Amino acid sequence: MSAAEEGGAQYERVARSGQVEEGWVRRFFAGEVELCVARLDGKAYATTNYCTHLDCLLSSGKLQDDGIRCSCHGSVFDLETGEAIYPPATEPIRTYPVKEENGEIFVAISEEDRAQSGPRRRARRD
Repeated sequence: MSAAEEGGAQYERVARSGQVEEGWVRRFFAGEVELCVARLDGKAYATTNYCTHLDCLLSSGKLQDDGIRCSCHGSVFDLETGEAIYPPATEPIRTYPVKEENGEIFVAISEEDRAQSGPRRRARRD
């Protein structure tokens, strides 16, 4: 864990840089906070791991020129802002500050992020 903070968020080591190759999307955790970490055009990005449309895993998605595409229904989100840029999703995803140092990827996680983490899958209704 890095001692650096950003806006009340603590940077935590989530992966080695080599674990997220160019054009790839992977799932990692910062404590209980589940993240989708991607590398596009040489830059690492971190977002929540769930699509705002139907909670599908973004770490199962693919990268394209303008963002990350959800594997379930094709929604695309901007990796910088989290904005939904292609439907069916209309709500943005959460993005996190990322920095790389000494071959490690760090993501800034706040106490609010920790409080809101946990299972995101919708409960099945009988």
